[in-house]
Amino acid sequence: MAGQQRVYRQRIRSTQALKKMFRAQELIAASRIGRARDRMSAASPYARAITRAVSAVATHSDVRHPLLAERTDTHRVAVLLIASDRGMAGAYSASVIRETERLIERLEGEGKEVALYVSGRRAESYYRFRNRELAGTWTGQSDAPTSDLAEEISGTLLDAFAAAPEDGGVGELHIVSTQFVNMVSQRPQVIRMLPLEVVEGVAPAGEHEVLPLYDFEPDAAEVLDALLPRYVRTRIFACLLQAAASELAARQRAMHTATENAEDLIRMYTRLANQARQAEITQEISEIVSGADALAS
Repeated sequence: MAGQQRVYRQRIRSTQALKKMFRAQELIAASRIGRARDRMSAASPYARAITRAVSAVATHSDVRHPLLAERTDTHRVAVLLIASDRGMAGAYSASVIRETERLIERLEGEGKEVALYVSGRRAESYYRFRNRELAGTWTGQSDAPTSDLAEEISGTLLDAFAAAPEDGGVGELHIVSTQFVNMVSQRPQVIRMLPLEVVEGVAPAGEHEVLPLYDFEPDAAEVLDALLPRYVRTRIFACLLQAAASELAARQRAMHTATENAEDLIRMYTRLANQARQAEITQEISEIVSGADALAS
């Protein structure tokens, strides 16, 4: 019986230590989620503005830009997966990896060759363990991405899209990340980034809207050359910010649940330890009574 008490007490101490770690992780995520959401909201107006600018140039010009045209000289496709650097975030990374696997299966079923780029150590270790070749990796900034990281990723992917087929050029770029809906809902999303499909808004039926006239200085081709790479970088940065907010929200929720589960385990082990102690006391009393009866007889 004494041995059982020691086992339960040790389990209680271990669970209490885990509870402290879970609680600390929950508080850290809670302190960072506000800043991540503010960064995500602050980047939205610029993303909308540059989207409108690209839409205006693409709609009101007849320029055939490489980023707007379909490539038929290669069947190679780039897929960028945005996951987390650390665990303890529930099914956050597993969900986005599962969505990536479905996308890869669909693309390969269409006869396309997939070049996989990953951001986040969890995704990198997942594919390294399975001996999957990775075309590019970025780690260390999943919960606080910077514009420099977005510029590096977009530059690498734009170079791959512009490269010749014999140099590993790709004809499409898909991004798999997590969309931040609210604090309790984050869902994986797949975005086809390249070639761009910018569509101008259409007025409702029965309304006649006069579209504005645009003058491009110096010309539409140079404006597109300047806008389109910036547009791709902005969209990638927006995906990174949404993924960062989603990761922190998922970690806060997962650590809160883990803390509650640890409290339940502590209560259960405490009850079992008390039962073992009561059984030990009962056994000792029985032994004393039996000994007294034996001496009396």
